[in-house]
Amino acid sequence: MKKYLGVILGVLFSAVAFGQKIGGDYKSPTEYIIGDIKVTGVQFLDPNAIISITNLKIGDKIAIPGDQISNAIKKIWDQGLIGDVEVNIEKIEGTQIFLEFVLKERPRLSKYVFNKGVKKGERDDLLEKIDHTRGTVVNDAMIKNAQKKIRNFYLEKGYYNSEVSILPVKDSLLDNNIFLKVNVNRRKKVKSKNINFHGLEAFTPKELKGKMKKTKEQRLYKFFVSSKFIKKQYEADKEKVIEFYNSKGYRDAIIVKDSISKYSSNKINIDIYVEEGNRYYFRNIAWKGNYIYSTKVLDSVLGIKKGAVYNADVLQKRLNYNPSGLDVSSMYLDNGYLFFSVDPVEVVVDGDSIDIEMRIYEGKLAIIDKITISGNTKTHDHVILRELRTVPGDKFSRSDLIRSKRELSTLGYFNPEKIDIDPVPNQAKGTVDIHYKVEEKPSDQIQLSGGWGGSKSTSSYGYGGLTGTLGLVFNNFSMKNITKFKTWDPLPSGDGQRFSINFQSNGRTYQNYSSSFMEPWFRGRKPISFTVSTNHSNSNSYNPKTGNYDQHLDITSMSVGLGRRLKKPDDYFTLHNTLSYSLYHYRNYGNYSRIGIDTGYSNNIAFTTSLSRNNIDEFNFPTKGSSVAFTVSLTPPYSLFDGINYSDPKLPATTRYKFVEYHKWGFDSDWYATLVGGTKRHLVLRVKSNFGYIGSYRAKTGIGPFERYVMGGNGMFGYYGAIGTDFIGLRGYQAYALPYGKYSQVGGTAFDKFTVELRYPIATSQALSLSILTFFEAGNVWDTPDKFSPFDLYRSAGVGARIFMPAFGLIGLDYGWPMDLIPNQPVTNKATYKPVFTFTIGQQLR
Repeated sequence: MKKYLGVILGVLFSAVAFGQKIGGDYKSPTEYIIGDIKVTGVQFLDPNAIISITNLKIGDKIAIPGDQISNAIKKIWDQGLIGDVEVNIEKIEGTQIFLEFVLKERPRLSKYVFNKGVKKGERDDLLEKIDHTRGTVVNDAMIKNAQKKIRNFYLEKGYYNSEVSILPVKDSLLDNNIFLKVNVNRRKKVKSKNINFHGLEAFTPKELKGKMKKTKEQRLYKFFVSSKFIKKQYEADKEKVIEFYNSKGYRDAIIVKDSISKYSSNKINIDIYVEEGNRYYFRNIAWKGNYIYSTKVLDSVLGIKKGAVYNADVLQKRLNYNPSGLDVSSMYLDNGYLFFSVDPVEVVVDGDSIDIEMRIYEGKLAIIDKITISGNTKTHDHVILRELRTVPGDKFSRSDLIRSKRELSTLGYFNPEKIDIDPVPNQAKGTVDIHYKVEEKPSDQIQLSGGWGGSKSTSSYGYGGLTGTLGLVFNNFSMKNITKFKTWDPLPSGDGQRFSINFQSNGRTYQNYSSSFMEPWFRGRKPISFTVSTNHSNSNSYNPKTGNYDQHLDITSMSVGLGRRLKKPDDYFTLHNTLSYSLYHYRNYGNYSRIGIDTGYSNNIAFTTSLSRNNIDEFNFPTKGSSVAFTVSLTPPYSLFDGINYSDPKLPATTRYKFVEYHKWGFDSDWYATLVGGTKRHLVLRVKSNFGYIGSYRAKTGIGPFERYVMGGNGMFGYYGAIGTDFIGLRGYQAYALPYGKYSQVGGTAFDKFTVELRYPIATSQALSLSILTFFEAGNVWDTPDKFSPFDLYRSAGVGARIFMPAFGLIGLDYGWPMDLIPNQPVTNKATYKPVFTFTIGQQLR
């Protein structure tokens, strides 16, 4: 009888779970007291948790038949974890009833198996979009959700007609586990054949199609325009159409409906029905609540005249954030009124005219209270604090926040995308706390390159052997912790100093050793930079007549510099002064350079001053701002007081050039502007110009072979013959390719160069940043100032890339085509006129 009752009740209660009407005499149910509740059939679930879900407890009174059991089954079922529920009565003892819930758990997920139609490279992307956690309960909702996400993945790629099926398959290796087999039928990508607009009066279909940036019609003549239809992009393009209407005064414009119809198996027609509404104009604009600034000043900043086409977007920009100029909020926020707000209210709509009332709340003046920093695991707090324009006790300024973020970005120690500034205002006290959050990125760099430069048997100059560069740059160095070995990671760091060592070699013919140290805040109190650097190079040229490397040039130099940030005209200006000394030691040098120098020494003592202004937003991949520098280098005018007759043609070179004499002038400008911008993607225009001139104090003294300009190649590396030479890169032409007259191997006395680039970033992660570019470049060098002709230039064009990796710094790759013939070079010399590959590391190309 017990078994019989259990089966009957189990069937009845299961029927309740499926919502079917059950029999039984509900008018006279029998009451029992629960003596015990048992849960069986579960493998992964906790029986006590299941009992808790039923809301039944030992000692509770229940009616058979009644709603308590059916409600318990429903609650278990609602969890989505159970595939089947059966309730048995184990026994009845007097008024006590003993219940058994027999459950069958839903299967668990073991894995996804991508079968038909899924490319190998897409699997990881698909797994990121769906829940693929092993052990997850598999139900219909989960399968449908995964199916939807996978289909959306292919919709975004243009497969509008794609089909996705997911088949559950029992996993023979795991009990009560299944794997889900995914099959995808992509079909062909769907393209937009025709886009038809309906209901237009104010604008033509062509104008509206031009506002749809991603959804385009398929036309044979549109070679570089994709007509691929992607639903998400189409929805965004519809919003752009309405934004265009709004910007032209049609504030009520809406898309009433749109439809997509089949044109062919992989092409569609799009029909968009627009209700334009009326065109509106600004009429009267009134200001309420303004005391700090007069209505006249606010009207001037707003810049919207009576009768102007109504544009809510322009109104908001002029009030809150105007990227191209001043806005009302900036005036208040830059003057300390952090609690300022303005609410534009349409008070009258009269026909096609709208009256606006600007309701202003100026609030209290906000004073900066506390500055806090987080995320700087390596860089010390004082290095960050000294760069900030927000100081406790000063009044709040939004422009100071923007400038502070720029200064932190240009340090190079933090990920620019992760610098976050959080003002925490306290309106009751009239103060604001500012929290800066940063994320450290690797800033130390290793510069390493190498190769083989041939041998004596293949080169009359003997440029043979191992060639390469090895450099170490520590951009966040700490000199004071150099003896505290426990703080090294791997070297002492965190004080914002820069220390570098470098070695270059071109086999036996050229070696260069250099080191430098820079403290940006000398003595830690003011933004005065202190720099000291040393350099030694030796060049050895193979003499085919003697069979030895007996032509030598050794250069040893050192310099000390002080720079300081100026406050006027603004604090983007810096003034830097450097005192340098170079010793040139040449042996048998005249046999190679043909400039009269053979064996001896020359001394170069120079004072260099540079006035520059730099407000570029980021060093490696700038998107806006400019850099301008004017530089003058002067040596003492020895010829005015040393009593030597420099007009004497028999004057030995060792006497003429014992002390190098010149004055050298330079001007460099670099300007960046974003043409098309996004959150991380910017099409950036770069315009750059460089000028240089070197002269002598007296005509009879002459300029000599020192500190001249050489143009071509990457502008970084010269060979034997370079006496303190200033290398200027010119992509598309080999180094030393341009003619310089008498001093063809040591350069000219004047140059100019112009560059136009378009840059676009491909990757902007912390581990790797990559941008591609196309460029047009033109430049030339002249032997003497009287031959200077600023527009007689050698032109080139090409493509390139800039790669930034924390360990190696900035790497430049360029491929340039020369556009002009070089004098004294035969047209048949293909090596001179073929495209040139240019490589740079650790610096921007000058």
